[in-house]
Amino acid sequence: MSDSYEFVIIGGGSAGYAAARTAVELGMKTAVIDGAETLGGLCILRGCMPSKSLIESANRFITLRRAEEFGLSAGSISVHPEKIRARKRALIGEFADYRQGQLEDGRFDLFRGTANYVDANTIRITLRDGGERTIRADSSLVASGSAISRPPIPGLEEVGYLVSDDTLDAGELPDSIIVLGGGAIALEMAHYYEGLGVKTTVIQRSPQVLKSIDEDVAKALEKAFIDRGIDLYTGTSLTRVEAEDGQKVVYFDHGGEGRSVRADEILQALGRHPNTDGLSLEAAGVELDGRHIRTDAQQATSTANIFAAGDVAGPHEVVHIAIEQGEAAATNAAIHLGKLDPSKRESISYDLKLFGVFTEPQVASVGLSEREAKQAGIDCISADYPFDDHGKSMVLGETHGFVKLIAERSSGRLIGGAVVGPEASELIHEIVVALRYGATAAEFARIPHYHPTLSEIWTYPAEDLAEAAGP
Repeated sequence: MSDSYEFVIIGGGSAGYAAARTAVELGMKTAVIDGAETLGGLCILRGCMPSKSLIESANRFITLRRAEEFGLSAGSISVHPEKIRARKRALIGEFADYRQGQLEDGRFDLFRGTANYVDANTIRITLRDGGERTIRADSSLVASGSAISRPPIPGLEEVGYLVSDDTLDAGELPDSIIVLGGGAIALEMAHYYEGLGVKTTVIQRSPQVLKSIDEDVAKALEKAFIDRGIDLYTGTSLTRVEAEDGQKVVYFDHGGEGRSVRADEILQALGRHPNTDGLSLEAAGVELDGRHIRTDAQQATSTANIFAAGDVAGPHEVVHIAIEQGEAAATNAAIHLGKLDPSKRESISYDLKLFGVFTEPQVASVGLSEREAKQAGIDCISADYPFDDHGKSMVLGETHGFVKLIAERSSGRLIGGAVVGPEASELIHEIVVALRYGATAAEFARIPHYHPTLSEIWTYPAEDLAEAAGP
């Protein structure tokens, strides 16, 4: 392996691999540094894919639990956590092996170790198998991902708790669990546990779950959770955690009153933070914005030849954006080094930001929320339609939630959409296409939809907006 590279990437996850692939295609001599025990990155190993494997088992079990509703008898049903884990491990093993093959196929050099900057052009690598290596980087990308946050809640560390990594590889289930947090990870894991019959409580500090989405969307999901039997508390202040009589007890303030909930286990899902520890970014002159690395629209940091992408940069910690950022960073690094014409410069736009949560019901959104549009000074209108008045969802027995479209009042141009309901993560992509090509509500309403399908539900709010838009 060489001691000098045109482009060095710290991290071999989604953003890092996308950047490496792009850099090689652009003719840059490239190296990737990854110190993880297993190659693959967060999404493959401890995030998107393993969680969806577990969630699918929960979804199937919920279907069995509801058999009588559809005139069926499923007989005696039971859960086998060790078999759920075995299926997950087999699937993730295949995904990880494939990604490892991509990282080790010789297109770029791969260093197995942890990195830290000596200066803007020098990176020291502490190798996993011992020793150090120092390499020169004409340009570099930080794509080191994120780590689980550990909030300072009195008693929590002493009592002990699970984090998502534990849940994703557990071979047994508790009888009851308290989930701390109301973000995507917390809610997906709450869905998983309750779906398999675990008594589940969710405690969220913010006034609503999924605090970045519109309140009406969040409240629809909250109602669905409560209807399932999940105990849900929002707008809380966690005060302490104690162990009592063999169980774990969470004390919190809610509605001006002190409350407590006990369970066999606690899942701490109060967020993640950018993984910048040990990188010595200050030695390279790289500035932070809070805990994230500060970047511009080209993913460049405060140091001209250093870029950042993925969870470590934000602002949205989702895979498809991390990939876009990684590809843009590699392209712009090539321009910085004079290997590519400046006309090829790439900028990241979040106008089509996608968001999805694989709960039951699912939640998804694209573009601007109604709240974001109003905060941006856009004169907008919105319309929605419920699943409990929609033929196909009624046939499916999936009637929680609604779809919602947001449009610019003067032109009728669609600027956002959201859905909480069955197959939301699939349904939202129809709105992605509409936004991508600048469709108005009237244009969208004229698109034929087969009957009866879930997707035809979008036509109802589109028709309402088409009538309301314009002078």
